[in-house]
Amino acid sequence: MNHTNQYCLISTFLLWCWLAMMVVHESGHVLGALVTGGTVNEVILHPFSISRTDVSPNPMPLVVVWAGPLIGCSLPTGLWLMLHFLKLPFVYLARFFAGFCFVANGAYVAVGAFEAIGDPGDMLRHGNHLWQLILFGSAAIPIGFLLWHGEGDKFGLGKANGHVDFNAVYLSIALFSVTFIGMLLFG
Repeated sequence: MNHTNQYCLISTFLLWCWLAMMVVHESGHVLGALVTGGTVNEVILHPFSISRTDVSPNPMPLVVVWAGPLIGCSLPTGLWLMLHFLKLPFVYLARFFAGFCFVANGAYVAVGAFEAIGDPGDMLRHGNHLWQLILFGSAAIPIGFLLWHGEGDKFGLGKANGHVDFNAVYLSIALFSVTFIGMLLFG
C-alpha cells in the first residue's frame, strides 16, 4: 500500500503542532503580561527560531512566565473539548494537538529546569523550586500521552495500515502552510 498520504498527514501535522504550540505558549505570556500590568516589548514567532516574549516592565514575572505553559496547555485542550462536544469532524487532530502541547510544555519546563534556561530559568530565578518545575512536567507529559492514546489508527498506524482520511491530509497541509507563511511574514 502507498503510505504517501499517511506520511504527508503525520509530517505536516507534527510541524504544524510545533508552530502552533509556540503561538499558544507565547499567547499565554502576552496574556499574563497584559493581565498583570506588564508591557510586551516584543514577541518572536518565526518558524526557524525558538519563540520568545519580552516583557518590561514586568511587575509579576512569575505569573507571566507560568502563563506560557499553563495557557499553552489550556487553550488547545479547550479547543479539543469544544470540537468534541460539538461532534465536529477531525476532533482527533485537536486532541493530538492538545496532547502535543502538554508533552512539549511539560518537557520544556521539567528538563529546562536542570539547565536553568528560558522560561524554567526565569521560574527558578523568580522563586520557584526545582521540584515545582519537575512536578509540572511529571503531570503534563502523562496527560499528553493519555490524550494521544488510541489515536494512532486515525494517523494510519496499526490496523489502519496507512489509510488516512484525505480531507485530514488537506486540512493538515493547509494549517501548516498558513501558519508557516504567517510566521514568516509577521513573526
